[in-house]
Amino acid sequence: MRIDFHAHYFPTEYLDLLARHGSGDTDVARGLCAGKDEGDLDKRLAMMDAAGVDLQVLSATPQLPTFDNEEHAVEGARLANDLYAEVVEQHPDRFVALAATPLPHGEAAAKEAARAIDELGFAGATIGTEVLGRTLADPEFEPLWEALDQRNAILYIHASGKDAASPLIGEHGLKWIVGAPFEDTIGVLHYVRGGVTARHPNIRVVVAHLGGPIPFLAQRIDDNYNHWGQGFPELPSDTWKKMWWDTANFHAPSLRCSVETFGSDRILLGSDFPYFQNDLYTRAVRYVEQSELPEDTVEQILSTNATQLLGLQR
Repeated sequence: MRIDFHAHYFPTEYLDLLARHGSGDTDVARGLCAGKDEGDLDKRLAMMDAAGVDLQVLSATPQLPTFDNEEHAVEGARLANDLYAEVVEQHPDRFVALAATPLPHGEAAAKEAARAIDELGFAGATIGTEVLGRTLADPEFEPLWEALDQRNAILYIHASGKDAASPLIGEHGLKWIVGAPFEDTIGVLHYVRGGVTARHPNIRVVVAHLGGPIPFLAQRIDDNYNHWGQGFPELPSDTWKKMWWDTANFHAPSLRCSVETFGSDRILLGSDFPYFQNDLYTRAVRYVEQSELPEDTVEQILSTNATQLLGLQR
């Protein structure tokens, strides 16, 4: 079973709700056959079949209901999760869902995550790398971490698309070129350095895009712990090996570096669908196959690791 852990689902009904409540970023998710409009699912499934992908793990990031207004945030999260439950029910052998949560409202987020996991059968939840300018170490989010930890749930961390709060990124067309992968790194560093992994070790954290530049910077980050006293609860490279990282990077040398840094049992296939389609969707699988990694490592990345993480039978 080949499992794509990095795939998005953006029903128009949900995007319209986000836009109605003031989200200004929904256009980037429209018109990509990534929803349930006529023919969308058929096209998605055909691309999966052509690439040899059996199952996609669906997440709404970065189109999340992050609103200061709690009522709006809860409404958005509930709609997203109900729509995700619907598509999983229609195609239970092709899709698994991760929940949207109404952050920054921690108690409400915990309640909605519990509903999605306990009642709708989701595998966990997804979050951005920041929430309305707050880091993932914000104390208000603690109820969500507690709810996920109690359930041994998956937490999928994905770039928020907020330019890493830098005009040097946002004002120069670099939002997705470098902004997103750097957000992955910054978000995870906040999460780990803030002690969330130490306080909630049962949360199974998955990070998008090979963690951005974390593999390249791994020794420098460790030096902050070993020599510069920068407040990590444990040696960061030990923490990385307790997390999972998806392959939506598409550069074989980077993939080999990530395998050496994180371990072959911690890498998951990721495509970033719908932003890579047709031949580029197939490339997401082929680059792993052609990465010059050992055959058993390729099998781990494409199948075994995600199968075990999701608790699926092969």
